[in-house]
Amino acid sequence: MIDTHTHIDGEEFEEDRDAIVERARQAGVTKILLPNIDMMSLLAMDEACNMYGDICRPMYGLHPTSVAEDYKEQLQAIFAAAEMDKRIVGVGEIGLDLYWDDKFKLEQADAFAWQIDYAIRKRLPMSIHIRNAFEQMYEVFGRFEGAQLVGSLHCFSGTKEDAKRCIDCYPNLMYGVNGTFTYKKSALPEIFSDLIPLEKVLLETDAPYLSPGKYRGKRNEPSYLPIVVERLSEVYGVSIGEVERITDNNAKRMFGL
Repeated sequence: MIDTHTHIDGEEFEEDRDAIVERARQAGVTKILLPNIDMMSLLAMDEACNMYGDICRPMYGLHPTSVAEDYKEQLQAIFAAAEMDKRIVGVGEIGLDLYWDDKFKLEQADAFAWQIDYAIRKRLPMSIHIRNAFEQMYEVFGRFEGAQLVGSLHCFSGTKEDAKRCIDCYPNLMYGVNGTFTYKKSALPEIFSDLIPLEKVLLETDAPYLSPGKYRGKRNEPSYLPIVVERLSEVYGVSIGEVERITDNNAKRMFGL
């Protein structure tokens, strides 16, 4: 299993990061991808990738909720760091988030476009965060008509209509599935089974957030991925081993692992 989006480099794991990584290995997790948040998180991500170099890989990006007046300076620093790191597997965590407020919605859109352009030029996949902002995402994507937009819609939270539009219009996108897929009232299983083939699904945790099943409300970690795999197995009607095989191949193909 490959956790394509997690934040175990964050301060929530400072006290027991070694144990977190060991539990992930024991659970069968072979790779852990770490998306960056802002300029200040670069050091922690780099240290985690150095310490657990056999399993952790970095992505470089500016999270939409970290976008503020200084976003251009932050992006310049993040891009400069990315240029120095041969381990990079993607551009992330990037996107749009209008859930909390829309104070910097124009800046978010501009920062998103800058990072899409960087990903296209460097031929890197993106890890894309969209929350309450699918219409705005389509507007930004429209600036790159004819370009190959390659990446993962991390923690996909769109409607059935969004899923259909993305499948039809953006064939090089995949869809991240985490603990939210296991929640009893989630609409995601129906959306995925109806519209999104397993060959476009990526496993992720988004740890420390969005814990699955019985761990909901507690700190998430990569070792909980088997719970997500089990639910995917039920929804798609294939074996757990087949879910692991297909999603592993998807992640390897997307991120060049």
